[in-house]
Amino acid sequence: MRLITWNIQWGLGVDGRVDLARIVETARGLGDFDVLCLQEVTRNYPGLKGNDGGDQFAALARLLPGFHAIDGIAVDRYTDGVGRQQFGNMILTRLAPLAVLRHQLPQPADPQSATMPRLALEAVLAAPGGPLRVTTTHLEYYSALHRAAQIERLRQLQAEAAGHAALPPRPERVGTPFEVRPRNARAILTGDFNCAADDALIARVQAPLDGGAPAYCDAWTLLHPDRPHAPTVGLYDIEQWQGRRLCFDFIFVSADLAPRAQRIVVDDATDASDHQPVLLEIDA
Repeated sequence: MRLITWNIQWGLGVDGRVDLARIVETARGLGDFDVLCLQEVTRNYPGLKGNDGGDQFAALARLLPGFHAIDGIAVDRYTDGVGRQQFGNMILTRLAPLAVLRHQLPQPADPQSATMPRLALEAVLAAPGGPLRVTTTHLEYYSALHRAAQIERLRQLQAEAAGHAALPPRPERVGTPFEVRPRNARAILTGDFNCAADDALIARVQAPLDGGAPAYCDAWTLLHPDRPHAPTVGLYDIEQWQGRRLCFDFIFVSADLAPRAQRIVVDDATDASDHQPVLLEIDA
């Protein structure tokens, strides 16, 4: 299975042009993906640089016929004169989604920082090896307090899913909203974590979990133990990133999947966003 994660900055390239077709073509050039996890997708946000205010969730779905399109709205608001506006994450998958969960992440009051709501979008996919949870997220940039709380919630969700795996089937509830659908700790966690690889919070993502749930492992470190993380921001958008080259975009796999990870690579050739896409190949 091939999975790509990418913060697409609503399709805004370093050339100042918003081009969702370029995003899809670039991702396809990196690999024949089965799952595409995107962050910073918009609906009716003409105020963002280069954006025409269209429905990018629908446009991306049209660009990938044959894929299941799943939206995860983190910011949802109504603005006078503009209408309803939405901003968040998206999963496009060839594998059927057995269940979809949208987890609003913590946003504790932080008077020192300008912040916005954040979401973890979880889809349980019908993978060849059995149900597989794929979660994509985009953590807060401006507030370390928020990032820490959000990472704790992601850890809780992994432990929670391990508990769900033990739930008994309920044949009498099939076809109702109470039907028990698969959810387990066999998982991939992706996204823009807005902190660098040497940040203590990245280590915290991977710390042991209560109750024996398999912890998350950084796929890059698994497959490149002797190499520093390849940078995923600052390669081309020098002005925005002030000359810094950092890895902000990660793919974590649960410990039970770690031996199945085969390849991870960062596309360092594209400037179609201010972030670089990351590809994972895994026997899932």
